[in-house]
Amino acid sequence: MAAPLDRDGRGFHIPTPVLESAALSKAAGTRVYMKLENVQPTGSFKIRGIGYFCQEAAKKGCKHFVCSTGGNAGFATAYAAKKLGIPATIIVPTSTPQATVQKLEEQGTEVQVFGKVWDDAYAKALELAETEGWVSVHPFDHPLIWQGHASMVRELKDLLGHKPGAIVLAIGGGGLLAGVVAGLQDVGWQDVPIVAVETKGADSFNAALRAGRLVTLPEITSVAKCLGAKTVSARALECARECQVISQVVEDVEAVQAVERFLDDERMLVQPACGAPLALLYTGRVQQLQREGRLNPDLDSIVVIVCGGSSIQLAGLQALKTQLGMK
Repeated sequence: MAAPLDRDGRGFHIPTPVLESAALSKAAGTRVYMKLENVQPTGSFKIRGIGYFCQEAAKKGCKHFVCSTGGNAGFATAYAAKKLGIPATIIVPTSTPQATVQKLEEQGTEVQVFGKVWDDAYAKALELAETEGWVSVHPFDHPLIWQGHASMVRELKDLLGHKPGAIVLAIGGGGLLAGVVAGLQDVGWQDVPIVAVETKGADSFNAALRAGRLVTLPEITSVAKCLGAKTVSARALECARECQVISQVVEDVEAVQAVERFLDDERMLVQPACGAPLALLYTGRVQQLQREGRLNPDLDSIVVIVCGGSSIQLAGLQALKTQLGMK
């Protein structure tokens, strides 16, 4: 399958590096490779799927994009819309940091603040999308978005050269999981286990797996707002039936500690949503999953998808630490 292309024949996303991490390898007790999606033009993996979706919508005559987001999907939509010469409106909940709103506005995009959480913003986006010529860009729940995200696994196969023992990733609404599963199926790696990590208070996937059906959380209480979908996508549950998906939940404090430690270890600042899978590696949970027989005790390598995040600055990191009572 060819990579999604824009009008100039270039993909909106870039191929990202796969680097071995000495610090994460030491913590996890096995070789850890980082798929660095944080170096995408928009700061996260979202540009892969959303860029592809927007290209396809433009071919069908879209006149205006509207996207509901806690940040990263908005940046991807704004970037793709600007490339395509199509206006965009981004709806963000009140939980979105002002710095994120400002950065979105600097992209030349109209930003509206609506509702307490992402689900409220999404309802508003659907209302606006009823306007003729407007297209709603879902942050995570659309087959074209999953197809675009799948490109990172094809890259991974080319760059790594061998099948990893496991893939560790963050899960919010389920778009990244769905894309990785699609990619694994594309390259014949569907037997690779996936560890999907979310924070307590945004753990709609874990709740759905335990219940055996979609579960809507009463509210999002985690500081990892980009994981904050009160209901995970139905496709995420299907992925758990098609592949070996291990659900793990970490505390907010662990995610933020992982962000800080990763900054020291790898000199890269990511947001708490990305800190969730890093926390799994830093806190010995890989070894625990091996002891429990859920991961191979002779695991030869792990790939962690560093999904990134454009909604974090040093001041924001310090504010999160203060909020959580961390020193």
